[in-house]
Amino acid sequence: MKIHTLSGYIQHIYLVEDSNGLLLLDGCSRADVDSVCKYITQTMGRPLTDLKLIVVTHMHPDHAGGAVKLRQRTGAQVASHPKAVNWYAGFAGRTAHGIDLLLTWWVANRIGKPRMPIWYNPILAPDMTLKDNQTLPGFPDWQVIYTPGHTDHDLTLAHVSTQQAYIADVLVQVKGELVPPYPLCHPNQYRESLKRLAQSQIDTFFCAHVPPTKKSDIDFEHVIENAPRKPKNHWHSSKNRIKKKLFNQTREH
Repeated sequence: MKIHTLSGYIQHIYLVEDSNGLLLLDGCSRADVDSVCKYITQTMGRPLTDLKLIVVTHMHPDHAGGAVKLRQRTGAQVASHPKAVNWYAGFAGRTAHGIDLLLTWWVANRIGKPRMPIWYNPILAPDMTLKDNQTLPGFPDWQVIYTPGHTDHDLTLAHVSTQQAYIADVLVQVKGELVPPYPLCHPNQYRESLKRLAQSQIDTFFCAHVPPTKKSDIDFEHVIENAPRKPKNHWHSSKNRIKKKLFNQTREH
């Protein structure tokens, strides 16, 4: 088993190569589709049909945006948690999707990337859904771990025999410190997810926005203790800003 690391639009992309074929540990962004295909055919010298499975760990643009187009080009199957299909449903969901696309462009601009087409259908149609603790279809050495908090459907993918795992956005880095991601929609579940990872046999964690990190270098207790107690997302942030503005106006009068 070999994990290839590709530099994505705003995130690391992890492509697994083993005797069963190729496994993409996340759906990356729409802007990454061409580079993933070129890496498979030109760098690895393999046909696109060798990509067998694409896992969408959660529905944000840099984790789900390229999944369907990659499925169309390669014939790979797409898998996600059952709750992923409802994440951007309804008017509120569509609004959140638009905000998340704008945030992706904002991050890209901050790291010097041009504005690329990144729109994708916010309602995923996976070929299969994944349950906690099951093995990945076609890749029995990989186990699914349900780690909600960032969203209600985050998945971690663990390679049991080598004690490595891809945790997507469970941890991000700000000013050199590992911290919870934004948004953090379910803080209580997030703490439980961190505790589960801390107590697991995983030795090395691969993240979407952080270099591979050893468990011994992660102060899980510190992250858990300092994680927000209330949800931090677009809706709560907007509501808090409105409340603050109204409060200030009341004081002025």
